[in-house]
Amino acid sequence: MGAARAMSFEDQLPLPPPLPAHAAQLLGQAHRGLAEAAASPDAGWRYATAHLAALRGAAAVLAARTRPEPGRRRPRSAWVLIGQVAPELAEWAAFFAAGAAKRAAAEAGITHAVTEREADDLVRDVTTFLGVVEAAISRAVPPQSPARLRSTDGGRRRPAGRPGS
Repeated sequence: MGAARAMSFEDQLPLPPPLPAHAAQLLGQAHRGLAEAAASPDAGWRYATAHLAALRGAAAVLAARTRPEPGRRRPRSAWVLIGQVAPELAEWAAFFAAGAAKRAAAEAGITHAVTEREADDLVRDVTTFLGVVEAAISRAVPPQSPARLRSTDGGRRRPAGRPGS
């Protein structure tokens, strides 16, 4: 058995760049929202809170990969923007965009808008999505050009990594 070699600075793996403070804050809010959703006994509240946690995860990606543009612009959906700046998340964006109306109905208190199963499934999906978001924003990826990013399937495919896919 030989003597253990001391690891030099050059032998260490480089650390990922730190997240912008606002992106880290949004990701923390997303995880807290997901925990709140998972603990809720009400299916509508669970669904709406989980969906909002996913939206905060998307906002964290936008905060990490984009810079504010000068001047006022017409507001756009975070789900549309995600497809442009993080094309690897486009299928997730389409999936969550499709659930926005159901979230609105649940927030409005329509009791039959969401089933227990749908709420539980969304909590699991958001858990997976936030893991994907963390991996996506931990890499230094330059913003993509919006001109070349378009969904070719109209958002019909299920996101990779979703249960049952």
